[in-house]
Amino acid sequence: MIRAHTLRTQRLERRRKRNAKHGTLSLTSLMDIFTILVFFLLVNSSQVEVLPSPRSLELPASVATDGPREAVLLMVSKEDVLVNGELIMSVTDAANTTGNVLGPLKSRLLQEGLLPVVGAESGAVSRGEINIMADKDIPYQLIKKIMATCSEARFAKISLAVAHHEAGGDS
Repeated sequence: MIRAHTLRTQRLERRRKRNAKHGTLSLTSLMDIFTILVFFLLVNSSQVEVLPSPRSLELPASVATDGPREAVLLMVSKEDVLVNGELIMSVTDAANTTGNVLGPLKSRLLQEGLLPVVGAESGAVSRGEINIMADKDIPYQLIKKIMATCSEARFAKISLAVAHHEAGGDS
């Protein structure tokens, strides 16, 4: 009996057919992966902390390079003092207050939760961080009272918000 193909040739042909099935690429699965990756990047890129910019405030300019972190936001406009958007007192009442601590502001700030201080002795707590966003025309004496009140309310880190401009640029 004469065979058209030898056993070796038949074996090589079977192997070629078997391996040819694994060479295809499913584009549907690949597109699904890229779609999920794009949605993941879009969702995570929107979690950058940006302070609100109300039209009633004009921030002082600075060349600060650090961005804002998530914290309690204390806004001082030309008329009002607000904590996280909640009206606390007017600027004129705050300016006319005797002493360094503003009572209504301190009582509102004390409502913020206490957090353990990292790296300190056991049992040390603070209220964390606060961002003060004040109009550039607010007198320094008032800013000083507000910062003293924040310190009295046990905020560990007090940051002042400023408008960023390039170093060496015109003001």
